[in-house]
This record gives sequence, C-alpha cells and structure tokens, in this order.
Amino acid sequence: MKINFPLLALSTGAFGIGITEFAPMGLLPDMADGLGVSIPAAGLLVSAYALGVMLGAPLMTLTTAKMKRRTLLIALMGIFTIGNFLSAIASDYATLMAARVITSLNHGAFFGVGSVVAASIVAPEKRASAVAAMFMGLTLANVVGVPLAPWIGESFGWRTAFGGIAVWGLVTMAALWFALPDAPPEEGANMLAELGVLKRREVLVALALTAIGSAAMFTVFTYIAPILKDATGIGTLHVTAMLVIYGLGLTLGNWLGGVFADRSIDRTLIVSLAALAVLLVLFAVTMFSPFAAAVTIFLWGVATFAIVPPLQMRVMEAASDAPNLASAVNIGAFNLGNAVGAAVGGGVIGMGLGFPAVSIAGAVMAAAGLAIVIASRQSPRAVAPSAV
Repeated sequence: MKINFPLLALSTGAFGIGITEFAPMGLLPDMADGLGVSIPAAGLLVSAYALGVMLGAPLMTLTTAKMKRRTLLIALMGIFTIGNFLSAIASDYATLMAARVITSLNHGAFFGVGSVVAASIVAPEKRASAVAAMFMGLTLANVVGVPLAPWIGESFGWRTAFGGIAVWGLVTMAALWFALPDAPPEEGANMLAELGVLKRREVLVALALTAIGSAAMFTVFTYIAPILKDATGIGTLHVTAMLVIYGLGLTLGNWLGGVFADRSIDRTLIVSLAALAVLLVLFAVTMFSPFAAAVTIFLWGVATFAIVPPLQMRVMEAASDAPNLASAVNIGAFNLGNAVGAAVGGGVIGMGLGFPAVSIAGAVMAAAGLAIVIASRQSPRAVAPSAV
C-alpha cells in the first residue's frame, strides 16, 4: 500500500500503546525497587492494565458512540498521555496503580474504533491491509520500543521511560488532528444497537477465536525469558536479541495477515493457526539450541500476528451494522487471552512438567482455535442483524 497519512497517524498511536502495555514487564525490577514493593506486587501493575483494557473497551466505546471519530481518537490518546504522565510522577505504589488503570482505559476503544476508521478510508478490497497497517505500530513497538524501555529505565530511571511515552502521546494527538478526516459521527449510532451485536453467534465465535489465539501466544511468550535463559542457555543480551527477532516476525506476520485476509479471512486463519500449532510443537524441541530457537521464534512470531488482521476483520464483518463495540471488545478478548495464556503456562510450570510442555500447551490452544475456524465454516457466516 502507498503511504497513507491517516493510517500512519493511527499506527503512531498503536506504537505508543504497544510500548506502554509491554514495556513495564522489562521495567518491573526497577519499579519494584523505586516503590519499595516486591516483584509480584509490581507484576500486579501489568494485570491491572489488562483488566482496565477489558473494562474500558466497552465502557469507552458505548459512552462515546455519538462523538466524531477523529475527536474521539484524539481524546483517547489524551487519556493515554495523562495516564503515562501520572505514572512518571507517581510517588507511591497506589498512585502508580491508579495511573496504570487510567492509561489502560483508552486501549480497547482506540484499537477498536481505529480499526473501523482504518477500514473506512481505503478501498473495500484493502480493508484488512489497512487494519494491518494500523497494527503495524503495535508490532514495531515490540521491535524497537519494548527492548529500548528497560535500557532507558536502567540508564535514566523508570519514570523517564513513562515520561517519554507521555511525550509520544502528545505527538500522536497532533498527528491524528492533522491526518484524520473530520468525518461526522456514524448515523444511527446508539448504545442498544452496539450491544445487540454481542448476542450474535458469529460475533461470539470471533471473540472466542481472538481469546484462544492470544492465549496460544501468551502461554509461551509470558515465560520466554526464563525459557531462553534456562532451556536455551543464553544470557540477558541474547534474550533481548531474541525478543527483537520475535518482534520482526510479528511485524512480517502482521503484514502478511493483512495481505492474505484481503483475499480470504478464513483461509488465512486456517493456515496461520495450523502453522502456529506446528511451530509451537517444534519449539518444544528447538528451544535447547540457540540457532534453532532463533529461527523457530521468528517463524512463530510470523504465524502469531498473521492471525490478528483476519480476526479483527472477522468480528467487524460479523457486526457490520454496529462494528465499533464488537471491534473494541475484540481487543479486550485479546487481553483476556493474555491472562488465560499466562495462567495456563504458569500452571504447567507449577506442575513441574518443564518448559517444553509449556510450548505444547500453547500448541494445543492454537489447535483448538483451528478447530473452531473449520467448524464455523461449515455453517452460514451471514447472520441477519437482530432488531434492538
């Protein structure tokens, strides 16, 4: 696709949100020391963010249905900026916890509404690619921003990292203002119409697929650092390099997912989920070799994010007459999958089954998603909009 400045502005916001969501995982030791709390207590800041995303996605989308989309997206990034600024100046644990929850409230609605806006400003046959272009910012955050944040935290303090993210929020607000068209709010947008789509079978199936696909990723990714250190036997610097390799795979997979989803959403999901299941089984073997692990991790990243554009398009098509809430809730489903995957992986480790079993558990999740896609293709996808 040619350079599209509205999509570039949306991707800029996605980049910032990606950093603020994942960077604290690398900043936890510094944050715990600075606030005088334990590592597990600092880890709850990550859980609180995920919970805020799940609650904020429907709340923010429903209460802003009649706002102009550009105004809404700028306001959401305003919340993002304020939350990160408060995180930077938080004097104690409770204040930082509140700041993280405030920051999270924009997440689901921004990606949900942003996906709808992205799809609306391109030709119909390029909608999945447009959604992928917006999510490209999220994948690039894993390549650049997430590895950079711990270095900034160690060199200048974790507060500086959050301050830098807040400045990025201001840049994004300006980009959205100048790049996005000042389109009027959607005609007939109302809370009941948006809520009604969540009763549809195909919408629920799409949301379940997102949660399962995300769980397949985070069953393993949550514990990637200890896996690489203990099973692969590499040091911290090489772990960072592996994370960059994974981020590059995510970026390529996101692009490929958009390109192929423009041709067929279901076929893209089938191929990607099948590849994800196979690669996670393979990783159970290759994690003991640094070179083999690097290759597998890259391909695993490709398969992981190749499912994201088609999943987002699937829920938007299933809720085509009221896509904003369903699209935003789909982001909440992604975060629910994060929590489920982390719990499953932790349970496997707690049972003493070893790191290879964690990868196998992720493969089972991917296979379950594949089974759902295949089963749902056997029945009609089109469902008449229900009256509300």
